[in-house]
Amino acid sequence: MPSNSPFDEYAHPAPRGAKPRGRSKGKKKSSRGCGCLGLTSLAVLIIIGTVGALAMFTGPVIPSLTKKPIPDNVPPAAAEPPPMIDVNAPGRTSEQLRQWAQQISPKTGISEDALRAYGNAYVIAAEQFPNCHLEWNTLAGLGKVETNHGTYSGNWLKPAHIGADGVVSPTIIGPPLDGTSGFAEVLDTDNGELDGDTEYDRAVGPMQFIPETWHRFAMDASGDGVADPNNIDDATATTARMLCSGERDLATPEGWASAIRSYNQSEQYLRDVRDAAANYALNQPA
Repeated sequence: MPSNSPFDEYAHPAPRGAKPRGRSKGKKKSSRGCGCLGLTSLAVLIIIGTVGALAMFTGPVIPSLTKKPIPDNVPPAAAEPPPMIDVNAPGRTSEQLRQWAQQISPKTGISEDALRAYGNAYVIAAEQFPNCHLEWNTLAGLGKVETNHGTYSGNWLKPAHIGADGVVSPTIIGPPLDGTSGFAEVLDTDNGELDGDTEYDRAVGPMQFIPETWHRFAMDASGDGVADPNNIDDATATTARMLCSGERDLATPEGWASAIRSYNQSEQYLRDVRDAAANYALNQPA
């Protein structure tokens, strides 16, 4: 479809679903003679097992035919906002969004823990950076692309999870930024304090902050007095502060694109975040 964005390069460049996690299409076979019932039963068991395994990692598997097509606008449309909670109250203020998250989680496939964090960060940004116009589904788009909302562990059979305190376990640590494999070279800036690497920096936590950036924008949003990149509340609020820095207006194509590029300069990355955010605006999984 025609793009409503002034940036032509933001139109979909390739068929969707090209990621390694995409489902493969099975071949239809005809069976003759005895034994076909056994083969059919075995096939059904394999399919059920595969769907169950995928659900453990990505949430419920929802047929793509049920999803609405997404526009390629930049910025993506805004999702329905959460209620304006009191983010200055003591304790973990994201808990005030339980009912809101419970309604949205089954439709989007995002866990309630992650949704509460995105909504909490949205309210913080709306209060602290009113001219930024950051939407929660943009934060969710970043969270989806970075670590699948704090669940990526490198082992799909044992995904990471968000604990009751908001801390992701096991800790998500990226590869060393040593200048190889397409990564920039970033020498250690924190003596391994956050990433455990005293030679090179590594991205840390559900929103994948490198230590230098974390220390510049770090924010405690979980109410425990410590800004922790492994805590989903702290990480998303810090992301909001970073995206809104420099007086960006994310309601404009230029401002939104600039904010996403501050995370990653790749145009494919920008499209992936946009597409995820656009899906969440339609209240469906990315």
